[in-house]
Amino acid sequence: MRWITREKAKVDRIACPWLIKKFVDHTAQFEYVSAQTDWAALTRQLGDTGFVYDVPNCLLGHHGDECSFDAIIKHFSLTDSALQLMAKIVRSADTNDKSWAAEGVGLEALADGFRRISRDDFHNQELQFPLYDALYAHCQARVAVAR
Repeated sequence: MRWITREKAKVDRIACPWLIKKFVDHTAQFEYVSAQTDWAALTRQLGDTGFVYDVPNCLLGHHGDECSFDAIIKHFSLTDSALQLMAKIVRSADTNDKSWAAEGVGLEALADGFRRISRDDFHNQELQFPLYDALYAHCQARVAVAR
């Protein structure tokens, strides 16, 4: 399936592909396009062959206090407690409200740094996916301790 979003990814637009590849669509094909894209037309064109995410007024975008990572978790009914905790961290990093999770400030800084040293969005994904693997392992450990 095709997954399309805006170019120059930082937090949510890298966290979402990680989430999609790991838990939703293992063969996902990602595309990063200009922010000036007509998202409504692109969504109609995709039909059942893909999704747009983290763009204005889309199903898998920001809604209220939540970011696109949250929207994907909800849309695909992902119930993993570690992902729920991770969503708070991603939300804290990706939105103006840093109170969701203390780790969000660090994640935002790292995501900014990775964006700055990456050749393009695909290189950024390649560099950051291990970061999200580690963050997920951290969240799994926290959930285990809480039980």
